[in-house]
Amino acid sequence: MATLAVLADRHAAWRPGRFAYDLFGCRVCLEIPVVKLLDYEARWDLLEQSPNPFAVVVMTHLKAQATYRDAAGRLHWKLNLVKMLYRRGYSKADILELFRFIDWLMALPDEMETAFTDTLRAFEEEMKMPYVTSVERRGIQQGLQQGLVQNAREAVVDILEVRFETVSHSIVKTVQEMDDLSMLKILHRKAAKVGTMEEFIRFLEDLLK
Repeated sequence: MATLAVLADRHAAWRPGRFAYDLFGCRVCLEIPVVKLLDYEARWDLLEQSPNPFAVVVMTHLKAQATYRDAAGRLHWKLNLVKMLYRRGYSKADILELFRFIDWLMALPDEMETAFTDTLRAFEEEMKMPYVTSVERRGIQQGLQQGLVQNAREAVVDILEVRFETVSHSIVKTVQEMDDLSMLKILHRKAAKVGTMEEFIRFLEDLLK
């Protein structure tokens, strides 16, 4: 069995290729080959020419990082990457799987999401491939939203357990029944700052009024 480290950070000089530890005179050392996704920025042409679906994954990752806090740039690259899926001749199943990844990693503000959907719908009509702007895409979006909500619920409970050790069943049940993602985010920030569990409970009760 071989081990390979894939580094997805933005720090060009950080390339840890070795892991070691000592315990009671026993020393374990592992030399690990490293692949830095950032290096592929300079090899973009190679990624564009590659038929390998993982080339699309790497391109999506790079452009998601490059367009952080640049919504217009993200809209541009998200459209380009999704259109690329159709032009490469992938199967419908492959396009949908890769689209899920692109859609998750390159989230857009609501107004730009509408522009993205409208542009993609026109492109699909032109290509005669109505794959992801149909009911299937609504299902993808619903699944992603549900996943975000559940992650937010777990994050609130986790931080309370870390800070206060014990979280009552009633509090866990109340949090697990919440569906508003924005409200859960507010609750998570509050859980990180409150001084006592009692203060958190009062805040939660006021929030739900």
